[in-house]
Amino acid sequence: MIRLVIILPLVVIAWFLAVKLIRDVKSANIDWTGIATIVGFIAMAFWLRHVTGMG
Repeated sequence: MIRLVIILPLVVIAWFLAVKLIRDVKSANIDWTGIATIVGFIAMAFWLRHVTGMG
């Protein structure tokens, strides 16, 4: 029961923050090409670390 009392408010807060973030992103003018490039470089870094074992 204690876990439910602790986890439930955290889930509700996370849900509200996610909804607020989605609303802000939809209304903002964002350079998606730049964000995709950054995410691509980060993904490539993790993939190269996995393949080579270095880093």
